[in-house]
Amino acid sequence: MEYIIQDKDAKIAVLCGGMSSEREVSLRSGKNVHAALQRLGYKNVKIVDVTESIAENLNGFEYAYNTLHGKYGEDGCIQGLLEILKIPYTGCGVMSSAICMNKEFTKRIMATNRDIPLIKSVFVKKGQDVISAVKNLNYPMITKPVSEGSSFGMTKVNKPEELEAAYQEALKFNDDVLIEEFIDGFFVTVGVLEKEGKPFATEILEIRTKTEWYDFDAKYTKGLSKFIVPATGLSKEATATVKDIAVKAHITAGCSGVSRVDFMIKDDKPYFLEINTNPGMTDTSDLPAQAKVCGIDYDNLVLMILNSVGLNK
Repeated sequence: MEYIIQDKDAKIAVLCGGMSSEREVSLRSGKNVHAALQRLGYKNVKIVDVTESIAENLNGFEYAYNTLHGKYGEDGCIQGLLEILKIPYTGCGVMSSAICMNKEFTKRIMATNRDIPLIKSVFVKKGQDVISAVKNLNYPMITKPVSEGSSFGMTKVNKPEELEAAYQEALKFNDDVLIEEFIDGFFVTVGVLEKEGKPFATEILEIRTKTEWYDFDAKYTKGLSKFIVPATGLSKEATATVKDIAVKAHITAGCSGVSRVDFMIKDDKPYFLEINTNPGMTDTSDLPAQAKVCGIDYDNLVLMILNSVGLNK
């Protein structure tokens, strides 16, 4: 069932903040979405900072617009609570949120679709012999915590002597670590939205960095990354392929309403990285920029996502 929220008096909670490492970004997303909903004429919209007392704070709301990022916000936790409270909410549901928060289990689901190209990798649990685990991988490699964003805990490993330290760095964030062969290419990301329940891809955003790879510094230090939308570094055929794979990944993971799919590109070939089930909605976030090039301005993007409530059933 798809809800079209035409009632401008509907009580809508904009969920933001939360208890993850991405709290500040979420607060910025929530503030922007709240302002957009007011411009769209919704009269009873309130920002709700998600804390341990969130169940009480949601009393009386009819809908929830989720702008939370990270743990508790896009891992199925808040979605499960909203299901219990019978409050329709935007974005992906419990199952897809939980799966896509974990990079390893996302890849296992993606592996069921032969059209989705994956990077060769291994999954290493805390206490395992990491040297033995990677014996069939080629250097260089990337070590990453399985359930962390913003490149926290990620390290490029160029030779065996560097592996143990990189593995220990990832373990600071999660007990499980994903180790992938390093793709010496460039990063692209594409949004997936839904209209009348049918997913479609936005334009592709290409990111060229001055750093060796798209690490934390490249993401958050002004001047270290160049954003190009629509992407120019792909052939016409590769552009169509990336968009097609993004939609297939969205469907394969059971996503709904909105997602953002990330890839590495080498020699005009895409390699799937991960799915973000609750993309940022700040002034500098990828999804609004991608949608704008498609002719969808910020307010209409917010409205499109708002009207995805109920699609996550």
